[in-house]
Amino acid sequence: MIQYCLLAKHSLFFEKQGSIEAQIASLTHRVIKLSLHLKNQKKDYASQRGLRKILGKRKRLLIYLLNTNPIQYEYLIKQLGIRGPKIESV
Repeated sequence: MIQYCLLAKHSLFFEKQGSIEAQIASLTHRVIKLSLHLKNQKKDYASQRGLRKILGKRKRLLIYLLNTNPIQYEYLIKQLGIRGPKIESV
């Protein structure tokens, strides 16, 4: 149910529920929930590992979106209020 509310909030740029933008928004919501949980449960190492996995997946999706559609990428990170991944130049 939360995912549907999240999708409705950002429905201006979500064409499909499985789109890259929808996946990034869903992962961002999960990151926020896990971060709040870890503030109270500092020794929950399984959740810490899960948070790192979610952050890695979101980072990969953000890099993919940046490479395929930079305009949509900029719009998405502004809408979600997140920082983009640090991309090291070669």
